[in-house]
Amino acid sequence: MSSALTDLFPLPIVQAPMAGGVSVPQLAAAVSEAGGLGFLAAGYKTADGMYQEIKQLRGLTGRPFGVNVFMPQPEYAESGAVEVYAHQLAGEAAWYETELGDPDSGRDDGYEAKLAVLLDNPVAAVSFHFGVPAPGVLDSLRRAGTLTLVTATTAEEALAAERAGADAVIAQGAEAGGHQGTHRDVAENDGSGIGLLSLVAQVRETVRIPVVAAGGIMRGGQIAAVLAAGASAAQLGTAFLATPESGAAALHKQALTDPLFTRTALTRAFSGRPARGLVNRFMREHGPYAPAAYPEVHHLTSPLRKAAARSGDAQGMALWAGQGHRMARELPAGQLVETLAEELAAASTALSTKGERRGEGDRR
Repeated sequence: MSSALTDLFPLPIVQAPMAGGVSVPQLAAAVSEAGGLGFLAAGYKTADGMYQEIKQLRGLTGRPFGVNVFMPQPEYAESGAVEVYAHQLAGEAAWYETELGDPDSGRDDGYEAKLAVLLDNPVAAVSFHFGVPAPGVLDSLRRAGTLTLVTATTAEEALAAERAGADAVIAQGAEAGGHQGTHRDVAENDGSGIGLLSLVAQVRETVRIPVVAAGGIMRGGQIAAVLAAGASAAQLGTAFLATPESGAAALHKQALTDPLFTRTALTRAFSGRPARGLVNRFMREHGPYAPAAYPEVHHLTSPLRKAAARSGDAQGMALWAGQGHRMARELPAGQLVETLAEELAAASTALSTKGERRGEGDRR
């Protein structure tokens, strides 16, 4: 297995790229400086906005870091379903005193322009969400000195990433917060996600490239578990959401451990694609009726989510979070990396000791 990826960072800890203003340069810098791999999220930004954040991050750390890019989405044929959903959301717009967004605001998220920036100004790693780039894209990034990763939610998706030429695959379990990185958004598959440990084992037996495990990981002991299952590193998002360096709204950070929010669920309510978040009023009322239409629904609800945040109403926000959200710790990001590393070392030592004792028992 290639060590090129893990040679970039001494600790097997990757900070997940969380779009929507969470994965800011300060967070990525703190993680990279502590020995992990920090990531910027280019999703929902312009190419120039991404470039400015890369420049800012380079001013904060000389350590390697990555950038995440969303893949362009295929055309959505059933515009009528989006119109029906917009009609249902009219009451929300009136309540928050705002207009609904334009569902036709763009489908490719500035993909080609962002690739051009990343080829002209290479970073250590680029990851892709919602699909597999063309082999030529991955080859161009490799020639620029950039390692490429592709999110996969099944072994078949991981194999597609390997065949296209990706350097590593991010195995995203169903426990993960935020958007599921499925390559094809098929409504019939909703709720059929695979748990992380099972997924890592399946992917590890399917591909030869390194595997980064993602989904619900909040403690060093869990990192030890996915490493034992065959992963080369662990990617954590929700664990870094509550850190002071995170760009998440204060309401979002507080909600992670607020007893009012008892569980998470996958929903299409906010974006039209399955994404895991804390169950709130908006998700309960609109989730059952949201069409499989991304990014149309994302554009449609964007003003509502922003208005809810401005008014301090967590019940109308997209509170993305993984299943381990109650284990969130309000530590500085660098200190969190150090704590995770200590927990990982302790868990690894315990596993090794148990193995030695078992071996001694066998010899007797």
